Amino acid sequence: MRALVLALALLAPLPAAAQQNRPQPAALPNAQGARTLTLAEAERRLMERNLAVVAAQRGVDAARAQRLIASSRPPPTVSVGNTFAEFRELRSGPQPPRGRFLDSNVTVGLSVLIELGGKRELRTRLAEENIGVAEAQVLDALRLQLLQLRQSFIAALGARANFEVALANRASLDRTEALLRRQVQDGALPEGDLLRFQASRLPFEAEVTAAATAYAAAVAQVAALLALDAANTAPPPRASALPAVALDLRGRLDAAAEPGVPREALVEAVQSRADVVAALRQAQAAGVNTNLAEAGRWRDVTLNGGWDRSRLSQDQPESSRALIANNQFTFSLSVPIFTDRIVRGGIGVAQGQQAQAEAQAQAALLQARADVAAAWTGYEQSRALLRLYTGAALTRAEQAYRSTEQAFLAGGRNLLDVLDALRTLNATRVAANNARAAYLASLATLEAASGVSGISPRL
Repeated sequence: MRALVLALALLAPLPAAAQQNRPQPAALPNAQGARTLTLAEAERRLMERNLAVVAAQRGVDAARAQRLIASSRPPPTVSVGNTFAEFRELRSGPQPPRGRFLDSNVTVGLSVLIELGGKRELRTRLAEENIGVAEAQVLDALRLQLLQLRQSFIAALGARANFEVALANRASLDRTEALLRRQVQDGALPEGDLLRFQASRLPFEAEVTAAATAYAAAVAQVAALLALDAANTAPPPRASALPAVALDLRGRLDAAAEPGVPREALVEAVQSRADVVAALRQAQAAGVNTNLAEAGRWRDVTLNGGWDRSRLSQDQPESSRALIANNQFTFSLSVPIFTDRIVRGGIGVAQGQQAQAEAQAQAALLQARADVAAAWTGYEQSRALLRLYTGAALTRAEQAYRSTEQAFLAGGRNLLDVLDALRTLNATRVAANNARAAYLASLATLEAASGVSGISPRL
């Protein structure tokens, strides 16, 4: 009779699924005050609002503005002056030196720098190459931020699924404890059985707390990637088990997906990956910069022209015609000298930077190929683990749980044994959720590593 009472207390609140008595996770309700968001909507928002992508786009604007500067000719320089006083020094004699203020005296000059060796054209080419680098960096920032978004979103879905499992377990245990408490009050069970049951459910409570924390942390990371304030949340109702979150993420954790592209094609596609393209364009820009440094062998010429007008003194020696003003026109040409060491040093610096950029481009390509190799291995391993957990492992855990139930009903096991079997089943179900999340995350990683779009699953 006692075994029958305990069996009814434990098994009655557990719904049947596939003719198995085990708790089933229920879908969480929408978080109060939170915005429901799917992965597709999150990706569209990321392209518009992600701060890392916005910062990279501002880099393109700066590079385009730099091109305007680089394509401009050196501006001429105009100078204007005035002679406002004169002071005469006379030979020794009784008369002291004389001076006076002057008017209508002006000096105007014009200086023009003429660049030789095609420096302006080379500067323009360098600026255009830098625009290409900045544009590739925008795509690379988008690639990395999309990867972070997808990983965080999938992690949130996994945490949500584990949270649902933990809440279903707690609800089932609450109903079981209520039944046991009534049996103790009726005298059908000793109080020690109730106390042992209450002590054994503490690990289940810890699982609820851990799952809620993991879900809230993943949602906060998604909100940060979308430039949303994760702390701007409304407190949940007291009766709600949901944590305070800014977003309510929705998606299918069991979405079936395959890469659809062979490994060899992914390895070859890395040459078009954004960071590889950016590194290659950086090397090309460094080559143009070397040509610009070599153009320094051509010495630039500066042309100077001027006009001076000054009013003459009225006490000049007598002449047949009085002088009113004196106009002078000047012209000069200046060329820098002794620039060989400076030019050779600039060329050496540019050549070193070019070699450095070429090595970095080669390293970026090799790293991209290594990323694809690692991502493909991770994909294969996660696929095998998913098949294991969603197949034999989960089936064995369910069979072990049913076997323990039957032994308990036959009097060969106690209630704590059944709870241990339930704990093992729950751990397997959580591991299966984690395996699903890891598999989906591996597909997102494979897309980011190869640069081939369409591999990441649509949730």
